[in-house]
Amino acid sequence: MKPLLAAITACLTLSCAHAAELTRIPADAIATATALRERALTDPTAYDFVAGLTTEVGQRLAGSANDQRGRDWVAARFKALGFDKVWTEPVSYPRWVRRAEHAAIVAPFAQPLAVSALGNSPGTPKGGVRGEVVMFKDFKALQQADAASVKGKIVYIAYRMHAERDGHDYGPATAGRSGGPAVAAKLGALAFVLRSAGSDSDRLPHTGVTAFAPKEAQLPAAAISNPDADLLERMLGGAKSVTLHLDLDCGIDGHYSGANVIGQVTGSERPEEIVDIGGHLDSWDPGTGAIDDGAGVAIAAGAAHLISTLPQRPKRSIRVVAFANEEAGMIGGKAYAAAHSAEVGKHVLGAESDFGAGRIWKLASKVKPEALGAIDQMMQVLGSLGVQRGPNGAAHGGDFGSMGEAGMALLDLTQDGTHYFDWHHTANDTLDKIDPKDLNQNVAVYAVFAYLAAQADGDFGSAAAAAPAPSTH
Repeated sequence: MKPLLAAITACLTLSCAHAAELTRIPADAIATATALRERALTDPTAYDFVAGLTTEVGQRLAGSANDQRGRDWVAARFKALGFDKVWTEPVSYPRWVRRAEHAAIVAPFAQPLAVSALGNSPGTPKGGVRGEVVMFKDFKALQQADAASVKGKIVYIAYRMHAERDGHDYGPATAGRSGGPAVAAKLGALAFVLRSAGSDSDRLPHTGVTAFAPKEAQLPAAAISNPDADLLERMLGGAKSVTLHLDLDCGIDGHYSGANVIGQVTGSERPEEIVDIGGHLDSWDPGTGAIDDGAGVAIAAGAAHLISTLPQRPKRSIRVVAFANEEAGMIGGKAYAAAHSAEVGKHVLGAESDFGAGRIWKLASKVKPEALGAIDQMMQVLGSLGVQRGPNGAAHGGDFGSMGEAGMALLDLTQDGTHYFDWHHTANDTLDKIDPKDLNQNVAVYAVFAYLAAQADGDFGSAAAAAPAPSTH
């Protein structure tokens, strides 16, 4: 009987230890978060923030003069909102510039095209390039092409993106944009053009970044508007070959030193422990960067400001990060992780807003199993806002993704993106696309989750990630 008794005792001990590890949120914190939720629904802070940023600064292309203006503006606004710590952390990257762009079909029927150079694209030779167009239905088809069909021609990818609430068709659309130019260059193409990665029918091209490996072949790359893509495809469907002229004045111009801008509401009991929220400050240059991603920074700032006005500061610190140069590959997010991953266990939970200003409808998480009860407690407050519970283990974190890879617990708060890709990366990315009531719903969600995470008893599973196993090959 003694071995059996010992086994039972051990199991009970383990059960008690397991129960002690559960992360829970105190009842008084739930009550405060419920009040925060209601205040957020009418608070003007976030809308005033994004209205001021887009009006007083406008577009914030990484490395441009407005990059510095935007950082200065946000730092000043963080201070005005009452954040007790405001600072910047350096981020450096190649500086890409856009000066001029032009495209036209010259045969069989002359037609001008609305065009936008892709970020990181080199310029064309002076006077542009002219070549026959060869069309591929998607990126995969280009990858399977033989060089003989492409050499000396202008490659065109015709993938047509469709609107989806969760934006899942963006991945296939951007596969060609990010990888297509490099593949076309290796096959000997003259230039690269794609149908815009957007779900609209406006005659406005969607820009975006592409990528070339160091020391590998590059070529001029651009996107044309969706109506112009329709026009081009009608011609390509005829009996005659189509010739296009592309003239881009753009390219890498040295190296740039930028920065992430950070504001913090310092915690009252465990100030070294941090709840991270934020968005990216940079934007593409055709519009004013309202939905991508002035809104995200504004949502995080509005939520943190509301928390800062409570009679008692939260136990943990709330940190708002306005990331640098997300558009060229989450450069600011990687820099933030490089600076803070050694202390990742102190970053208890993080979430970034970077999908416009539509209402949040789903919460997905990447937290330890013992913290799922605390997530359920958050959902009790968020349910009235129309937020559904998503899966655990599926959160990616956006610019916080690099911190997630280092071991930080994450939430993804998914917005309604049905119309987001109508305006994304175009001249239509302007303040009028933001509904103040929808924006306030976002603020309410962020204020609730950030405050409850700051007040939780226990953690959400942030810990240094295990090193990958050595290769056996």
